Amino acid sequence: MTLTTVPPETEAARERAGRLFRQHGALIVLGVLLVVGSLTFDSFATVANFGNIATSSSFLAIIAIGMTFVIISGGIDLSVGSIFVLSGVLAAYGSQYGFLVALALPLAVSGLFGLAQGLIIARTGMAPFIVTLAGLLGARGLMLAISDEGAATYLVRDPLFAKLGQGSVLNTGYPVLVAAVLLVAAMVLLQRTGFGQNVYAIGGGEDAAGFMGVPVARTKVAVYLMSGLLAGLAGALNAARLSSGVTILGIGLELDVIAAVVIGGTLLTGGSGALGGTIAGALLLGVIQNLINQVGDLNASFQQVVSGLFLALVVIAHRFLGGARRIE
Repeated sequence: MTLTTVPPETEAARERAGRLFRQHGALIVLGVLLVVGSLTFDSFATVANFGNIATSSSFLAIIAIGMTFVIISGGIDLSVGSIFVLSGVLAAYGSQYGFLVALALPLAVSGLFGLAQGLIIARTGMAPFIVTLAGLLGARGLMLAISDEGAATYLVRDPLFAKLGQGSVLNTGYPVLVAAVLLVAAMVLLQRTGFGQNVYAIGGGEDAAGFMGVPVARTKVAVYLMSGLLAGLAGALNAARLSSGVTILGIGLELDVIAAVVIGGTLLTGGSGALGGTIAGALLLGVIQNLINQVGDLNASFQQVVSGLFLALVVIAHRFLGGARRIE
């Protein structure tokens, strides 16, 4: 075995390429797929189809915003898929009591799940993977309990709440507008505030952040609370869009959310990432799904295969471009 030292200029070029790929790789691939789709399918590059892609991607994007904070802080949240479907059922159930109950009930429950998980992780030092896995099971179990093992489907009774998921402004659905507003607010929070810098510091090194005076426990509780609330909001909006609380949704959604965040350039090891890349990752998964639907004769589950391949390629590229030295 021979140890080969990479020349400094080659190493610097590789680091620049790696940084460029992490920051804009998802956006570049998204642009390529949009061009390929437009040249291949006549029905792809239409306002209506782009509107469908944006709307269907908005729910994933809302949850991914919260997941980005969690992963940058060095954690993970496996409960978001179950909280998403639980919140949809609660929103549909609460809609019989009016708009405010339909929105407040799922947000209250999802917020409690996020708060409890954050407190356990921050105060006991338990692994986020274990705590949020318990949250996944707990939220799904609660959903099954209130829906009679999934047999009871609650319909959205309040027309104003239904409009929250089905209405639009200038052909832009309300869920897309909500996602856009949340994105801008989250970008300001992450990039322009001390809280955002604390999230990066904890992900870069929790012990070092603590020595520097960063409120580690309070920040971790806040990011898990945020993740739970955004998953609950996405579930409520989806129930409004479908006019019912569908109990079979959300299975495996947490993996799609994590894939969108990682494809968007956020490192699973924490300490690095940006929300712009996360949104590009969510849109990329939405475009892949739409292109598979355009083909027609491919099973919808094929989207999972393609998404997995993209995720594997991103991880391999990060590994290759981020390597400082190579042993041959």
